[in-house]
Amino acid sequence: MSAVDALKPSYELAVIGAGPAGMAAAVAAAQRGVATILFDEQASPGGQIYRGVTTTPLRRRELLGDDYWHGQGLVDALLGCAADYAPRSIVWAVTRIGDGFELAVSRDGVAHLVRVAHLIVATGAQERPFPIPGWTLPGVMTVGAAQILLKTAGLVPGDGTVVAGSGPLLSLVLAQFAAAGVSVDAVLDTTPRDRRWRAAWRDVIGFATSPYLAKGVALLRRARAAGRVVRGVESLEAIGGHRIERVRYRAGGQTIELACTSLLLHQGVVPNINFANAIGCEQRWDEVQACFVPVVDAWGASSVPGVTLAGDGAGIAGARAAEAHGRIAALNAACAIGRIDPAQRDAAGAPAQADRARWLRGRRFLDVMYRPAPQYRIPVGDTVVCRCEEVTARQVLESVRLGCTGPNQMKSFLRCGMGPCQGRFCGLTVSELIAKERGSTPAEIGHYRLRFPIKPITLGELASLPQTEASEQAVVRLPK
Repeated sequence: MSAVDALKPSYELAVIGAGPAGMAAAVAAAQRGVATILFDEQASPGGQIYRGVTTTPLRRRELLGDDYWHGQGLVDALLGCAADYAPRSIVWAVTRIGDGFELAVSRDGVAHLVRVAHLIVATGAQERPFPIPGWTLPGVMTVGAAQILLKTAGLVPGDGTVVAGSGPLLSLVLAQFAAAGVSVDAVLDTTPRDRRWRAAWRDVIGFATSPYLAKGVALLRRARAAGRVVRGVESLEAIGGHRIERVRYRAGGQTIELACTSLLLHQGVVPNINFANAIGCEQRWDEVQACFVPVVDAWGASSVPGVTLAGDGAGIAGARAAEAHGRIAALNAACAIGRIDPAQRDAAGAPAQADRARWLRGRRFLDVMYRPAPQYRIPVGDTVVCRCEEVTARQVLESVRLGCTGPNQMKSFLRCGMGPCQGRFCGLTVSELIAKERGSTPAEIGHYRLRFPIKPITLGELASLPQTEASEQAVVRLPK
């Protein structure tokens, strides 16, 4: 089915996010006869990893790689199934109504209310914050943003580009640049030297028997063609006036400066937990991935009844594992709704569970090997932490010394996490800064407590929101 023109007032299931997990979940649920709606903010399906797969101007398959084009099959299955698909739709609030939910959705600037019995949250991953001095200068952007420009518009970096960071996505983008004939001035590898093998050796066997080994070797080989690699980079700083002019780094006991016109940063991805957090899903601190992760069971069921999480939003595992997780989540939703019983769910889900386990094999090796060094996660001095409110690391630490005990209280002190991004780009940094200053752990400090609306909306959208008797009388009773 193509995108629907009008939303129905109710569905059995709503899926939020049209990445690999969301698309797979919508298709699997529709195949079980579940009345399903898939909401997505983008104009076309694919999520981040398959962004622009139906619209990209890059039609030569070798430029973006076979893994990218795998997403075309997921899109075809989505558009050919019985689920409704609503692009350009932002779900910004969820209210408990009886045993189900009422969703507040803005589509093309118009607000709607949609009732659902069950909810699958597949909001995917986001790039980890990389708070270094100068990271807010024009000309500094993330590697993921550069990849979006490549996929959607065929744009590539110009002369004077430096890439810095670590992680599998960085190697993938460099390989894609090399395939497009693009070279960068330097690749500054921030992976700690002792981390590269020493900390990860216990997980080598799992990695060696996983689908990642052959892919990783080929990827690294192609990525080397993109530019000169400097390993063991111990510090990093962007320097400039109105925009970036130079990058300063330290490696091999020397401090070096490179002239540049753009700096692309990346140090892995973390779950996008804001939506699940606002609903009230329990979170835990993952010490290996150094981030907060929602607590889910083997079927993706969260701590909130009626809410299932799928894909990287429930823990970073990669696109193919997310796809399998989406099918697993759909079966859990179909069981919760009553379309199938637990025995049928277990039998139907066995292949997807096995597929996901296959793609999870070796994942811990990557997590350990590319865990960002503390100096790139926990900034110091006047480095900006909260970009929305321009709050620095020094201000955060001063607030802790004045008695601030956690990120939610920090909002009252400095407005951290209260800007348009609602803490997506400062939440981890603030929690780790407070934990370090208090001699505690991020698990004890916790994350921001988020409230709806989860995304900025206009007063016009809010005023146009239709009112029902149930919504007027409803009180949000989702667990905190």
